[in-house]
Amino acid sequence: MGKKEEVIHQVQSAATGEIHEVNTYRTNNNLEMTDGKNAAKLLKEAQANLIFTAGTGYVPELRRNFSIFALLGVGFGLTNSWFGISASLITSISSGGPMMIIYGILIIATISMCIAVTLSELASAMPNAGGQYYWTMKLAPPKYAPFASYLCGAFAWAGAVFTSASVTISIASTLVGMYVMNSSDPDATYKTWQVFVTYQLVNIFLLFFNIWEKPLPHISLASLYISLASFVIITIVVLAKSSGHYQTAHFVFVEFSNGTGWSSAGIAFIVGLINPNWSFSCLDAATHLAEETLSPQTDIPKAIIGTVIIGLVTSLVYSIAMFFCIRNLDEILKSTTGSPIMDIYRQALNSKAGATGLSCLILFTAIGCNIASHTWQARLCWSFARDRGLPGSRYWSKINPRTGAPVNAHIMSCVWCAIIGCIYMGSTTAYNSLVIGCILFLLLSYLVPVVFLLIKGRDNIEHGPFWMGKLGLVCNVVLIFWAVFTTIFYSFPAVMPVTAGNMNYVSVVIAVFFIYCVVYWFARGKKQFRTEEEREKDANELTAQLSNEVEKLETIVSALGFKAV
Repeated sequence: MGKKEEVIHQVQSAATGEIHEVNTYRTNNNLEMTDGKNAAKLLKEAQANLIFTAGTGYVPELRRNFSIFALLGVGFGLTNSWFGISASLITSISSGGPMMIIYGILIIATISMCIAVTLSELASAMPNAGGQYYWTMKLAPPKYAPFASYLCGAFAWAGAVFTSASVTISIASTLVGMYVMNSSDPDATYKTWQVFVTYQLVNIFLLFFNIWEKPLPHISLASLYISLASFVIITIVVLAKSSGHYQTAHFVFVEFSNGTGWSSAGIAFIVGLINPNWSFSCLDAATHLAEETLSPQTDIPKAIIGTVIIGLVTSLVYSIAMFFCIRNLDEILKSTTGSPIMDIYRQALNSKAGATGLSCLILFTAIGCNIASHTWQARLCWSFARDRGLPGSRYWSKINPRTGAPVNAHIMSCVWCAIIGCIYMGSTTAYNSLVIGCILFLLLSYLVPVVFLLIKGRDNIEHGPFWMGKLGLVCNVVLIFWAVFTTIFYSFPAVMPVTAGNMNYVSVVIAVFFIYCVVYWFARGKKQFRTEEEREKDANELTAQLSNEVEKLETIVSALGFKAV
């Protein structure tokens, strides 16, 4: 065996765990190394893992395969603001009409940028798959850190599950709406049981996309491209086919129509903000992929900020275009398809087939959104479980050695999505409640670490490459105010008068979940939850092992004449 072949054999041995002691801690030992370029890439990953372990005490278990564009694919693929406007259109239209959504987008996008800056600062300073619950553990006073971190993690994961459920219902509603619109029966209307059954089937089908880790970056990129392409195609087609039949600028930008039953136009407007707020929620998604990218300190902030910017441009242009093309608002408000955006397409194109075709683009975008949501919820569940924050954590904290993904955590989260979907059968406003639950659970999980950040002092932590100084402080305050404001006002009923069927039950859901968290904490969680001190006691040993791996890989790469990429 020649010298080069011998070195390549050493590289292959490194990839299969023969020359380093931490092979039992990592799942990416089966990488096929055939040349120095791949060896340099493995070295770069080992270096990133070394920095991560030295700073956190966590074992590196996931592959660092996500590029900045793949991260953006997950971030925007999940938030997908223009799709979010389509999915929950009816709430805002009845709360103020088109102008409510347009100005709501501008308001929410401004607030979302403040949230994005706050999350980006924390993710840059403390990159970790745990995201907000990990930041809370680092920022809160030692006396309160375990419970505050546990509560934050529980709320974040609940928000992720509610998000997946709300997106799944939007997919099911679109499928049933397409069936109703193309039915030969002119009196056909969508039925709750049809949406429920479709929901459960979609949930099972989309579960399989997050079983394998390797294709996820490619799926994320494809979702980003599909979403942007669908936005362009739908916008152009609807505008072109509506030529000569546009609404007036007064209808789109000025006319306010309160169909909620609230006597106060202000309350109706605030209730209507739920739609654009959902369209800019889940901004923490990229933070939970911190252990799957080589440069999380810079890549994650770029993905989060980019998500808001793209979301603002696409949702604003899309909304204005769609509202100029509405021909009969009353017909849309009385939609029998359960998917009002589909009726806008049909009015604009004057064709059921054309509306169905555009709805397919919405459907493909929604599927990408749901896959991204599953990626997000699985990482949240897995990272929370590795600190023993959930019942049965020893099962949910496992990384499947064959697929490289947190399969158990993913399946368990999808089971809860199926259970939450049953709410839809009990309330005609269940979808709206799921959307609100998604928003509030997540905002509350953002609120906790930011409060402790301000108590500790922004200058008393080690800053990351992304740090906005005084502007960051303003963003922190805006986030806190918004989280409190929405928790109060988004708990109001969407319509008046209130009945058992249209009541907003989100406050009940949050209260029940909070009580469960407190009971579980004192009954079991307090003893089980892993504290920062417990986790970091093994950091020195793990760091020494990873340092040894890095040194050996540096030798191999140097022998092959390559530099780390």
